[in-house]
Amino acid sequence: MTTPDPGISNNTQAWLWLGAAALAAGLLYLLAPILAPFLCAATLAYILNPLVTRMSRRVPRTLAVCAALAIIAGVILVLLLVLLPLIVRQIKAIVTQVPQYVDWIRLHLGPLVQQYFGVELDTALVKDWLTEHTKEIQGVALSLLPSLKTGGLALLELAANLLLIPVVLFYFMRDWDGMLARVAELIPRNWSDTVSSLLKDIDAVLGEFLRGQLLVMLLMAVFYSVGLWLAGLNYALSVGLIAGFLTFVPYLGVIIGVVLATLMGLLQFGDLTHLMWIWLVFVVANVMEGNVFVPWLVGDRIGLHPVAVIFALLAFGQLFGFTGVLLALPASAALLVWLRRVRAKYLASGMYQGNNPAP
Repeated sequence: MTTPDPGISNNTQAWLWLGAAALAAGLLYLLAPILAPFLCAATLAYILNPLVTRMSRRVPRTLAVCAALAIIAGVILVLLLVLLPLIVRQIKAIVTQVPQYVDWIRLHLGPLVQQYFGVELDTALVKDWLTEHTKEIQGVALSLLPSLKTGGLALLELAANLLLIPVVLFYFMRDWDGMLARVAELIPRNWSDTVSSLLKDIDAVLGEFLRGQLLVMLLMAVFYSVGLWLAGLNYALSVGLIAGFLTFVPYLGVIIGVVLATLMGLLQFGDLTHLMWIWLVFVVANVMEGNVFVPWLVGDRIGLHPVAVIFALLAFGQLFGFTGVLLALPASAALLVWLRRVRAKYLASGMYQGNNPAP
């Protein structure tokens, strides 16, 4: 007579899962330098999978994936051919106006510093200092020459990653459903329903966040650019694109945009009236973002506090570099869904409701 296999105890299972999680975190940390193209491709595949799925109802999925890749390539090509030359020309124009920046500081900022702080601000001192320390500056420049090889290797690595992303993206989009099915098969059967429900909630949150945030960034870039152009700012496109594409970090886009637009407006107009129109553009844009764009495109289901977003970006960036920045917000959104589940279970537990005696 054989005794039934008691199986693995709950405590042993808990330690096994904890060890697996620690191992996965360690591998993620060690492999962070090479994970960036795979995370980029996985994020794009996740965003584009609904489009590929709809197209695959009429054509083979491989053909639908090729069509999606062609759309991405077309968008990138348009950006390179249309926007990049405009930005380059504007940057060159800004560089040529550096002497005007120095003159403006001497004529406007210098008297104010001398009046309120008693310090004479003489821009000629900068030129004299550079002349006196020419040899030291050359020495510093020569000391940086050995790092040029490292920089060249970094550029080669960046080029390799950019070439690797579309290849990985193709296979991710083509086999997306199959990969998810194979992962689902590995989930313990008694956890299947709970994990499936949790993953559905995470999918809803991530879908709203990633797709909605991309649209918000695009709309904010267009809003800033058009608004600053109507305000008469010469470099409206450059400032608008920078401020718009940085809106995924709370307050960073508007702060950098206001600083850049104010500096350029001071040089171009030199009066407070035009600056007030420029500032009004940012005020209206942020009102629209918080009350129209984000509720409409992203929704309120995510609930990531701005402080949590900033902390997640800094923490993941510190731990995993650029790969961590890519992983920060999706991971935070998924963790938020899990914490909501934990909170709901805690509120429904006897410990919270007072059914269990205190220890």
